[in-house]
Amino acid sequence: MFLSVFDLFKIGIGPSSSHTMGPMTAAARFLEEIATGDWPRPAGATVDRLAASLHGSLAYTGIGHGTDRAVILGLDGATPTTIDPDRMDGAVATIRAEKRVRPAGHPRYRFDPDVDLVLNKKHPLPGHANGMTFSAFDASDRLLLKRIYYSVGGGFVVSDEELQRLKSSGAKAEGGANVPYPFSSAAEMLDMAAESGLTIAEMKRANEEVHMPRGDLDAGLDRIWSAMRGCIDRGLSQDGIMPGGLKVRRRARGLHDKLQEEWRQNRPNPLLANDWLSIYAMAVNEENAAGGRVVTAPTNGAAGVVPAVIRYWEHFHVDADRRGTRDFLLTAAAIGGIIKTKASISGAEVGCQGEVGSASAMAAAGLAAVLGGTPEQVENAAEIALEHHLGMTCDPVGGLVQVPCIERNALGAVKAVTAASLAIKGDGKHFVPLDAAIETMRQTGHDMNEKYKETSQGGLAVNVVEC
Repeated sequence: MFLSVFDLFKIGIGPSSSHTMGPMTAAARFLEEIATGDWPRPAGATVDRLAASLHGSLAYTGIGHGTDRAVILGLDGATPTTIDPDRMDGAVATIRAEKRVRPAGHPRYRFDPDVDLVLNKKHPLPGHANGMTFSAFDASDRLLLKRIYYSVGGGFVVSDEELQRLKSSGAKAEGGANVPYPFSSAAEMLDMAAESGLTIAEMKRANEEVHMPRGDLDAGLDRIWSAMRGCIDRGLSQDGIMPGGLKVRRRARGLHDKLQEEWRQNRPNPLLANDWLSIYAMAVNEENAAGGRVVTAPTNGAAGVVPAVIRYWEHFHVDADRRGTRDFLLTAAAIGGIIKTKASISGAEVGCQGEVGSASAMAAAGLAAVLGGTPEQVENAAEIALEHHLGMTCDPVGGLVQVPCIERNALGAVKAVTAASLAIKGDGKHFVPLDAAIETMRQTGHDMNEKYKETSQGGLAVNVVEC
């Protein structure tokens, strides 16, 4: 399974890649299978009604993460890349009133969200914590088709059968496509870099260009950064209360205005870089929490870290340029692919160490690369960042991607820059290999109590209400 840079960085909508983008994509896949007709169907039978059920973490935090809305819109034909965030509420209201969905290329289907969309907290599905089922019935409510999908983090969706194949195949992060540098671990990546004399970004680029021309690759990378930068700018321009009921106020714009005033008055501020990093990250995640346009990096819940570090690099380093931004994204994707393949980027599977921890490692690697780091220093930067996120739980208050998620991205960005700085000042030699940190994250996630893995049943999610 080859993981492209565009698999790790996907343009979509908030507030969650696994709980919003994934279910919407799964609904689209189900509609596609209905349309193709490539499934056993009784003679003369036609689909008249649709239904869906959410299980595990999707059931526990689905309302706060907008999973119900994502499924409703997905069954109406929307996709994360095409949906207009400003029109979602109106579309959902129409479907609820009419009790029907109207996906393009399909007849109208009966679908009453109050009846046909079930949050099943009692029966988790065996493959993954983010499980869901979709069912199609005829006019007499006879079941015609049922499919199970899993949203495995970062907007990735697999069917039950695909998940079993992935588990049994031992998929490689860069394998499956006869690519020139098929590394599946950090150790292999470093060996290939030493043998070839290439940087990590150059190896990743060579692998990507097996699938697309260089011009398309560069245009795609520029499009990703443009979307990230646009998300920062929107977040810095908005204020008010974020949706969801917690009444959490947006802070990025106000903090940005204060920093701008200090900048104009030339006030000394020894924490200036950290302040800008934090504001950039918070701007992205406030926009994400409000359901706006965002880029998975590698997930929505951790979407602020990589953009904040790139924007910091542009802000404080005079040699920052477009080519460097592309190398940053390619390097970050190489590290993210190894983490996803060897462990997980899903908060519902390994906690927030797999989201913000992975994002911080990716950002640290990207920054070390554009600062001129060797492959060994880049790997060291990623390891430092990940090592100091190990054990981080996912405990969103109220099931919303707001507390502690927004500030957690700010701290992840600060850790990434610190990790890159430490690595660049060394020679690349270090005690704990990145592969060991990734394996430790996998084991820690396996041992972690389910209440700390995106269920809002532990941690701040329960203790904050007692304060």
